[in-house]
Amino acid sequence: MSIKLLKKELNKKASKEKAVILSRFFKTGPGQYGEGDKFLGVVVPDIRMTIKNFVDLDLSDLQKLLQSPYHEERLSSLLILVLKYPKATPAEQTEIYKFYLKNTKRINNWDLVDLTAEKIIGPYLENKDKKVLFKLAQSRNLWERRIAILSTFHYIKKGESRLTFEIAQILLNDKHDLMHKAVGWMLREVGKRCGEKTEEEFLKKHYKQMPRTMLRYAIERFAENKRLKYLKSKVKI
Repeated sequence: MSIKLLKKELNKKASKEKAVILSRFFKTGPGQYGEGDKFLGVVVPDIRMTIKNFVDLDLSDLQKLLQSPYHEERLSSLLILVLKYPKATPAEQTEIYKFYLKNTKRINNWDLVDLTAEKIIGPYLENKDKKVLFKLAQSRNLWERRIAILSTFHYIKKGESRLTFEIAQILLNDKHDLMHKAVGWMLREVGKRCGEKTEEEFLKKHYKQMPRTMLRYAIERFAENKRLKYLKSKVKI
């Protein structure tokens, strides 16, 4: 299997109408976070079906694919990495991890991060020093900051919240709405998977400092009366 054939298969599923819709959805206009990104018009389920036959592409091939101006081709490269990672040897997993971090400039929209960071960065760092996540959380690059918080989803699913809280605290004053949503989402998942009381340990200390969008996402699953108390921000919880 080759990159050329993969691109051909993706183009078979492309839609000009969907490309227009996706371009708007992922904010590709001037000054927007996805400025200049191009779309073929292929939806994620179709991408997942297509790449199953291309898992044997090596990292040099995936590197070339990541340079594509087309969003779906970059996503294909990253999703192939996700498929490769669990079956790889420890040495190969290290290669995949380093490859991912080397290419963060090409992992440049929220879906590219959200569908991959927790599947590669999270598990790789499980029994290792997590300092790279703290470095990413303080990056000027929006997508690296998002990688930092989304990577902690791996640990949330195991019932662990500490790392999420530590990264979230760094990002409390982030200026970008996409980060407000990402941090709030991860805090909500802590409440869902680790317990509402665990989430509230963090919220009670920091909810007044949080951007409103972050807080709204974090408390989305709370009972209405409790949500209203948090949103008013002046009520002592």
